[in-house]
Amino acid sequence: MLRGLTTVSFWAADLGAAKRWYAELLGVEPYFERPGYAEFRLGDHQHELGLIDSRYAPAGAGSVPGGAVVYWHVDDVSATLERLLSLGAKEYEPLTERGAGFVTASVTDPFGNILGVMYNQHYLDVLGSRD
Repeated sequence: MLRGLTTVSFWAADLGAAKRWYAELLGVEPYFERPGYAEFRLGDHQHELGLIDSRYAPAGAGSVPGGAVVYWHVDDVSATLERLLSLGAKEYEPLTERGAGFVTASVTDPFGNILGVMYNQHYLDVLGSRD
């Protein structure tokens, strides 16, 4: 039924600033843009990170971080967290050792979205089994 993650969407009141911030963080420019929307492809499976002008948020959408946290696999959580904080993100959840090859942390980006990062040995095992 659920076949895979397609797009993670983040809202931003200042879409231009959000595009610049994520382009600097990711080291790539958006691959697709239209008025009010920009999309980056990233990672081992070319998942999409969409930035949407918050004027297009559904009625009743929250204006503060909350709900689910999407974690992106990284090779070094500590270094990634340090980089995010240096770019102006705020710590949401500190670096946390979860045991058995799992380490997580999350930040709130300058636009109010929660961005999670994780080192996950299981992710690497699955990725390696597909090669």
